[in-house]
Amino acid sequence: MLYASLETVLRQGAYQVAAGVKGFSVGRLAAMQPEDRMEHDIIVFFTESEFLGISLANWILAIVASTLSFVLVRGAIGFVLRKIRTRSSAPNAQLSYIAVEVLSGTSNTLILLASLLIGVGMLDLPERWLGRVSSLWFVVAALQVGLWANRAIALALYRYFARHSTTSTFQGSALATLSLWGAKVLLWATVLMAMLSNVGVNITAFVASLGVGGIAVALAVQNILGDVFASLAIAVDKPFEIGDFIVVGSLSGTVEHVGLKTTRIRSLGGEQIVMANADMIGSTIQNYKRLQERRIVFDFRLTYDCSVDQVREVPKKVEEIIRRLKNARFDRSHFRSFGETSLEFETVYIVLDPSYNVYMDVQQTINLEIMEAFADMDVRFAFPSRTVYVASLPESRASKRTALEMDKAQA
Repeated sequence: MLYASLETVLRQGAYQVAAGVKGFSVGRLAAMQPEDRMEHDIIVFFTESEFLGISLANWILAIVASTLSFVLVRGAIGFVLRKIRTRSSAPNAQLSYIAVEVLSGTSNTLILLASLLIGVGMLDLPERWLGRVSSLWFVVAALQVGLWANRAIALALYRYFARHSTTSTFQGSALATLSLWGAKVLLWATVLMAMLSNVGVNITAFVASLGVGGIAVALAVQNILGDVFASLAIAVDKPFEIGDFIVVGSLSGTVEHVGLKTTRIRSLGGEQIVMANADMIGSTIQNYKRLQERRIVFDFRLTYDCSVDQVREVPKKVEEIIRRLKNARFDRSHFRSFGETSLEFETVYIVLDPSYNVYMDVQQTINLEIMEAFADMDVRFAFPSRTVYVASLPESRASKRTALEMDKAQA
């Protein structure tokens, strides 16, 4: 309404100036002073001179209106943002914060285009151009509303996943990424359809052509679509989340980001591993982040020189060592079997902390104390070796020949 009123007033003023100029009589012109005559000539020049069929006065009026419109709109938005920002800093001012974030998405380019359209609307254009200007108005307005809605959707999803996430790394979760991507695609598809419909495109035929072309596109990008659906499966089933330490085949590391096509993992060596989501879903995944306790099985071997009493005492000594540790819970320790070269023992215990470093500290303590205890018991660890027992040695040919010669000599 403001722009329409301004345009009407300026148009009327221009028409009045032009009418006044044309109403001058030759007699009055001759009676004018030189200064007034120069001013009159300037007015006549701008009102009667044309560029592209439009008077220069009309062009100047359009340029001034466009400039004023841009300055006023940009200034009004900046003023509103400053006022709202002062309120958004107060506690429980969520609506003010949302308004600031949404209005910050105002495009200066679109404001400039809208200002130019205001100026163009003030030109004496043919009738067929007025409809095109109206369509351009709708396109500019639809794009700006789309930008505002895009910010609002991103902010709403951000706050939702922040409120329902158990970790501080929810930004990279597959569900958040997929939800944001789907919402933005739906939004801009709607904006695009509205703009095409406004400019006269047959939406029904356009959508039908997209359906036929969509089949060809789906066949061409089926691998990408497979990864996208795999990311959806990860988001819904949640075999792992951001920050989990996982092992996939021969690869292991901490999950950093779950995207639509790939998942990024930071390995223990420091390098980043990028895996396709479809490959991850098709593999066996070991998630150590969800480990509550570690069940450890380890064995050792002693030599056959051990006596029965020593063998009977070894499991008791191992149990005593493990029970003294605060981060471990003893399960069992047994003399398992007779090996080819050693007596084999097996021990099972539980590490109460899921941390791998804690497990290694506990295992190291157990190993050192077992070595000390076995040294006191005079028990030796076995190592791979073989003992060959020879019952008799066969006589050589030389020894047989010598024995035969001795027999002949005696004869």
